[in-house]
Amino acid sequence: MKGMEMGGPHRILFVVSESVPFAKTGGLADVAGALPKELARKGHDVSVVMPYYACIPPEMVRSEEEPFSMNIWMGDREEWCLVHTKKIQRNLTYYFIDYQNYFFREGLYNNSAMQDYQDNPKRFCFLSQAALYLCKTKEMQIDIVHAHDWQTAPALIYLKTQHQNCSCLGKAAGVLTIHNIGYQGRYPADSYPYLGFRKEDFNEHVLEDYGGINLLKGGIYYADIVNTVSPAYANETLTPDYSHGLDRFLQKKGERYIGILNGVDYSQWDPSQDKLIPRKYSVKNLSGKKICKTHLQKKMELYEQEYIPVIGLISRMAEQKGLHILADSIEAIIKNMQVQFAILGSGDKQLEEFYSSLPMKYPGLVGSCIGYDNDLAHLIEAGSDFFIMPSLYEPCGLNQIYSLRYGTLPIVRATGGLDDTVEQYDEATGEGTGFKFYDATPRAIYDTVGWAVSTYYDRPEHYEEMQQRAMKQSFSWDESASRYESAYERAIRARNDV
Repeated sequence: MKGMEMGGPHRILFVVSESVPFAKTGGLADVAGALPKELARKGHDVSVVMPYYACIPPEMVRSEEEPFSMNIWMGDREEWCLVHTKKIQRNLTYYFIDYQNYFFREGLYNNSAMQDYQDNPKRFCFLSQAALYLCKTKEMQIDIVHAHDWQTAPALIYLKTQHQNCSCLGKAAGVLTIHNIGYQGRYPADSYPYLGFRKEDFNEHVLEDYGGINLLKGGIYYADIVNTVSPAYANETLTPDYSHGLDRFLQKKGERYIGILNGVDYSQWDPSQDKLIPRKYSVKNLSGKKICKTHLQKKMELYEQEYIPVIGLISRMAEQKGLHILADSIEAIIKNMQVQFAILGSGDKQLEEFYSSLPMKYPGLVGSCIGYDNDLAHLIEAGSDFFIMPSLYEPCGLNQIYSLRYGTLPIVRATGGLDDTVEQYDEATGEGTGFKFYDATPRAIYDTVGWAVSTYYDRPEHYEEMQQRAMKQSFSWDESASRYESAYERAIRARNDV
């Protein structure tokens, strides 16, 4: 392959802080697991670099290739690490950066008390620099460096300021994907000497942020193309209300800031082939969904009554997800409507305590599991009649897309990817694939749940038509990967125009 060939297969370096099936805290890991596979399937040569965390079992990275050592020059010292190589398929390889001082810890970004590690800027700038040094060490010619979120945004800073004359990286274009702009890598500036950024980049346009550093901001500045994970979220983040202070920096990117909707791995999330649910089903035969509902009601200790709609909820319990607003309306919903809730999630301790207390207050009507259980997540998607996501903002969201395929109609706040993927119900015609509300208030949640529940009871023909329509929706990675290919071409053109 010729480097930088327009329209042809490219050599792509993915730099990520997490990826399924190795380590996951959120949607970034799903993207980092699925998108490289799809790009490799399309003929690109993809290398993924990520940390070798303590949570990754050794057998998952074991391969015939022996680990090799590598030195990395940071700003004020030389560091050494091991690199483990795992070939996934012919043109997809994972590289794990093994540096125990930074990555052999109980959590990826924080400890069990949810406190960020104070040396996070050092940890992830080291990862970003190590990824580029890996290319030089192995003489890997790279066309695209694709960084993700604040953790690896520094890779683009290093690429454009330290490796621009490197034969392996000097012509590479940089793409930055923002999965959640609420997390920007804001830290005190005392680690700046170690990070090794140029002194002239410590200014309000690049890295400086109220006297500290902002790693995502620096990545935005140096990226040839910046994208986020849905068109609606891209538009929202150009405004002060959603950008967490970065709107004017994104506005400066102009047409080089775009939204690309995440895809879904339907090999894992499709009721017709899901091995984790008690009975498979499809849009042509929904009988298995009733069996899944019965199993879910039994598992969550709900009344086993087929006619009562179950509303599923799987979420990180954080303010972003709107669960504090749902908390102010859920008891009124339970008291005034014939519904059940199946809840799975963890995070904020107060929210955990509130949602874990509901089954005792409303036995048979609410089931709650604090934590994460992948088998239960699949059962909730399959066995519920509705799925609620009251997010204050949602860059893309995946569960509403899973819910569509499982015939579990979403009830969502119309923001970001939720707005892009769910079509509003039209009571006059029966059109739509779910129920959307706009105000982030308990009243809006209460009224919209009431609207969904009344449709279930009073307009069952509409509910069934919406189920059929929802299950036929497709948000595959094939289409999303094609949009990333176009973004890579645009990045190469932007790089060549410099």
